[in-house]
Amino acid sequence: MPDAAHPTVLPPLSVLLRRATAELQRAGIDHAGNDARRLAAAVLGLSGAQILSQPERQFSPEQVERLDRCIARRCNREPVSRILGEREFYGRSFTISPATLDPRPDSETLIDAALERVGREGWLAAPLRILDVGTGCGCLLLTLLCELPNAVGIGTDISEAALAVARDNARRLGVEDRAQWLTRNALQDIDERFEILVSNPPYVRSGEIGGLEADVRCFDPWAALDGGDDGLDVLRRLIPQIPSVIPNGWIVLEVGHDQADAVARLLSCNNSGRNIGDIEFCRDVTGRRRCVAARTRNVA
Repeated sequence: MPDAAHPTVLPPLSVLLRRATAELQRAGIDHAGNDARRLAAAVLGLSGAQILSQPERQFSPEQVERLDRCIARRCNREPVSRILGEREFYGRSFTISPATLDPRPDSETLIDAALERVGREGWLAAPLRILDVGTGCGCLLLTLLCELPNAVGIGTDISEAALAVARDNARRLGVEDRAQWLTRNALQDIDERFEILVSNPPYVRSGEIGGLEADVRCFDPWAALDGGDDGLDVLRRLIPQIPSVIPNGWIVLEVGHDQADAVARLLSCNNSGRNIGDIEFCRDVTGRRRCVAARTRNVA
């Protein structure tokens, strides 16, 4: 048993990283080395530069044990963001929890699409009102509030636990005085008017959830994934109510990679000659149509 005369010699950082990377590789984890470095940096309290420049640095037994636990969780397909409790989105860090989706780069397409249309309208400095339906951790609404300093907004969700995370993110980002959070289903009991509506609704087909990657299937809340038989159940409830809350503005919706045409048809069919028009598609970095945007206008 180790004592003062024979202390336990713990491996240096370089050895810890090699060991962690090898474990992740054996578990079939893609980008094993990158994940090992990210977890080590967070758990051991190091910057990215220190991870690279201090290979002989040693740590306490408690720190090594914490890293080992995190590596074991990643081997079980838990995403690094879930293990750390935060995700980088549009250049900012957001707290996440089991009650929220884990924001992914696909959703940054929605931010780009919304900002492009705000700029097109000349609204960048305007006192816009933004509504985020199904806000989760709040990343969409809060990112837009950070990018548009004169805007205010409301985020809705059916999960009070998710809204608690969103409130915390608003406080951390310093925009809590411009954000409000309501427990609502779609546009239920929303009586105010807005210029921008954004939403990343559940759009995965029910029968396809079981085939998703384990990182998603086992750790994202199913209620935030399941869009019904064709993935469009939530949008069928949402779209008919949109003209009453966005009488003159833009709707920007994230959709599945093969759902853009179907969502455009829903928007057109629910228009009934009223104020939804100028339906546009927005592509992600791979060229897939990930957002559908539509202009609403007051109709006499």
